[in-house]
Amino acid sequence: MHRPAGLSAAIRLKQLANDAGNEEFRVLLLEKAGEIGAHILSGNVIEPSAITELIPNWLSEENPARFEGATPATKDKMRFLTKTGSIPIPAPPQMNNHGNYIISLNELCKWLGERAEEVGVEVYPGFAASEVLYESDGSVKGVATNDLGISRDGGPKDSFQRGMEFHARATLFAEGCHGSLTKQVIKKFDLRRDSQPQTYGLGLKEVWEVPPEKHRKGEIVHSMGYPLPSDTYGGGWIYHFGENLVSLGLVVGLDYKNPWLSPYGEFQKLKHHPEYKSVIEGGKCITYGARALNEGGYQSIPKCAFPGGALIGDTAGFLNVPKIKGTHTAMRSGMLAAEAAYKAVTGNPDPSPVFLYDYEDALRSSSIWRELKQVRNMRPSFHSPLGLYGGILYSGLEAYIFRGMTPWTLKHKGHDYESIKPADQCPKIEYPKPDGQVSFDILTSVSRTGTNHEEDQPVHLQVKDWKKHAAKEWPEYKGIENRFCPAGVYEYVDDDSQELGKRFQINAQK
Repeated sequence: MHRPAGLSAAIRLKQLANDAGNEEFRVLLLEKAGEIGAHILSGNVIEPSAITELIPNWLSEENPARFEGATPATKDKMRFLTKTGSIPIPAPPQMNNHGNYIISLNELCKWLGERAEEVGVEVYPGFAASEVLYESDGSVKGVATNDLGISRDGGPKDSFQRGMEFHARATLFAEGCHGSLTKQVIKKFDLRRDSQPQTYGLGLKEVWEVPPEKHRKGEIVHSMGYPLPSDTYGGGWIYHFGENLVSLGLVVGLDYKNPWLSPYGEFQKLKHHPEYKSVIEGGKCITYGARALNEGGYQSIPKCAFPGGALIGDTAGFLNVPKIKGTHTAMRSGMLAAEAAYKAVTGNPDPSPVFLYDYEDALRSSSIWRELKQVRNMRPSFHSPLGLYGGILYSGLEAYIFRGMTPWTLKHKGHDYESIKPADQCPKIEYPKPDGQVSFDILTSVSRTGTNHEEDQPVHLQVKDWKKHAAKEWPEYKGIENRFCPAGVYEYVDDDSQELGKRFQINAQK
């Protein structure tokens, strides 16, 4: 399946097969979006180690098919923000971006898709895997895709097409964070038996076109502090890339305590801070998007191999949180899985699914493991009673003195949802009305996501009992669903016919 990890795995598999003259070796790539990269948002800093190993001439002037969208990083800044001020603070060595590139991940994925097809990968865009298929012995034998052309009420339309089954000896899951099929596989094979719970962040991002005089090509700025409360993990960024483009955004740790907090509202506030507003004012917002991130790091990596397949990329949780980078680790994990899969499939003539023993071993001896182990204590250090300030202080010690060599490994506090407090125990947060120039209402932002659903297609978000959900959650959290969703999908609306005076709804459902 898709994303940088899946694309890298597919390319590496075909490279190995082609080098061995094995033309019969088939590699299929399923992508749920209508085209490769369409569900990936621009604005990313990539460490080039993995992609340079996969495609050494990816930037070479002598390569007519080179990737042309890479902006070399030129300058790093780290800022601690107060409500109106910006204090320079030293950036830890992990955040040194010398030799890295600012890219549009959307464009990179499109480009990798073209390279995949060049080496003989069979690419199926517009095919969303919806079901894991199993052999009689319990091993994974592939996936099935959704039926297409189904109306909202579940009946077939004129455009109906039956879903397809794809069988394989090795199925690599590259669904990104918290994928639906990955959750099933993790549960079936108990892949989290030896790991701590995964922890998550929510990243909100926009790409702007700014006036040329405000564009500092290659500059990378990260910020901490305002607008987030001191007990909430997170931070912002602004990357200058391409022709007068900037990517800016905010990541909020989903272990925040106050249910009145809205990550979307905090992002809109961030853009009005002088550090950000001075860049984007007078510019034009082109795209908006949001996605969940795995923040658990080393402690939360599950078992990644299982009978018939493996987890790769952000599906397994290889994001380096202090570096704020995961593309290079995702791509490398895909390449390692590909090498293990090729060896297992070609080394065993039996047509049944294989177990990728070499993948687990390769991960543990790889740069992914070393990198994540070195920074393992930074994210959990923000759980101390000193909150943000204690985390910054401890992370500084880890970055400059301990360097991951401590004999201890800090634990995550537990599941993120266990941190939230009842609404009546927390100060209510009122967010300013958006000005339509720098900050925007949620519907305007959603219109910039490029998300396109047919009016009468089935809804993938379901609630078993609407009234029961509202009766359980509204009194304690006062509509947290309205606030945590960055796309306005969940909503409580006033309804005098209901006992609570509120009705819970999902805005895709009618």
